[in-house]
Amino acid sequence: MFAINRRRANAVDAEVNEISHAQVTSAVATGRGVQVLERLLGKPQFNPASPVHERPIDVTAEDDDQAKAKHWVMRAPLRHRVIAGSFVVVVALPVLLASLYMAFIAVDQYHSNASFAVRSIDAGGTSDIMGMFTQSAGGSTVSDSYILMDYVRSEKMVSEVDQKFDLQKLFSTRGLDFFYGMGRELPIEDKLAYWRSMIEVHYDNASGIIDVHVKAFEPNTAREIGDFVVAQSDRMVNNLSIKARSDVLRAAEKEVSDSEVRLAAARVALREYRDRSQEVDPIEGAKLAAQLIAGLERELTKLNADFATAKSQMNDDAPRMKVLTTRIESLKRQISYERQRLGAGVTSTSAAESASSLDVAGRIQEYEGLETEREFAERAYTSSLVALEKARLEANNRQRYLALFIEPTLSEMAQYPMRLLNVGLVAIGLLFAWGIAVMGYYNIRDRA
Repeated sequence: MFAINRRRANAVDAEVNEISHAQVTSAVATGRGVQVLERLLGKPQFNPASPVHERPIDVTAEDDDQAKAKHWVMRAPLRHRVIAGSFVVVVALPVLLASLYMAFIAVDQYHSNASFAVRSIDAGGTSDIMGMFTQSAGGSTVSDSYILMDYVRSEKMVSEVDQKFDLQKLFSTRGLDFFYGMGRELPIEDKLAYWRSMIEVHYDNASGIIDVHVKAFEPNTAREIGDFVVAQSDRMVNNLSIKARSDVLRAAEKEVSDSEVRLAAARVALREYRDRSQEVDPIEGAKLAAQLIAGLERELTKLNADFATAKSQMNDDAPRMKVLTTRIESLKRQISYERQRLGAGVTSTSAAESASSLDVAGRIQEYEGLETEREFAERAYTSSLVALEKARLEANNRQRYLALFIEPTLSEMAQYPMRLLNVGLVAIGLLFAWGIAVMGYYNIRDRA
């Protein structure tokens, strides 16, 4: 019985030695012989090239894990190790730094919102107060709204805000937050870029509402800047309204001024003519002259009839005949003179021009020209006054004003910078760039 047990023990020892020898051989082939042998068997190390001898070494599990990791890295291809290292340098490390910056360095920012709209006075518009804010903006107010948006984001607004608040003092660097802080002694172009990063302006085409979003490191500062922007915007809209009104009225007022000058000149010329001719209306004088000539001709006709009757009864030397003859000659001369005053009686231009200053026809011609000019000037002046009144009504309808219905708010909680969003954008951007670079490398490698 003892012999049987002895044989079984020898067989087990032989199997263990064979298994141990095989494991040792495999471990030596893979570079881990001594450690695996001592951990599995707790026996001396087997060396396939030399007799087995004992070397007691105490190897821990941590050393074994480090050896496995080092062996895995050494077995990886060089390009894989380079890609892994580039991922750490390009993506992982910058994202970690950005997370630390957003978590511990970036300073809180507060916001202030204001909403307003540019409106015009329109007699045909809506009469309720809500319609003033919800009506669709006309073409003129749309252009004014875009002008106002550009003004809020312009260098002029930056200069006015800087003069009022001192931008360098308001947005100076807090602590180590150099990314969101404003530098010192910046030119106007850099101040404008920083201002545009701290203010947002949005326009709704449907309602014509402009939303202004201001950010600052203090809530009161954000609201004060918002109030100032609204005040300056209101002043800008008033200037636009005054300019639109002046543009509409300028042409009408100039037309009225020109008409007044023309009417005054026509009246002066007519007065000078009356002073020179010593008659108010030569037409009425011509009528009187015509009546006078007609009366003289009737009297001449009567004298001629009396002369014919007396001649049949008396000789030519009779006193009555001489009197009649003298009266007839006088009437003829008077009629001839009156006819010459009424008209020159010639058709040549030179004779008419020489007699125009004396005869009634010439005076009537001059008077009619002056009177026609006066009447036309008066009508033109009246029309220009009507046009001016219409222009004033139109200018009143084109008047602009700033309808403010949400005053700048006071923030109670910092909502900026958006830390998670910024870190996510940095991670996505870097990962996207790293992926493109890796794909480009493999594309070039495959084509090479």
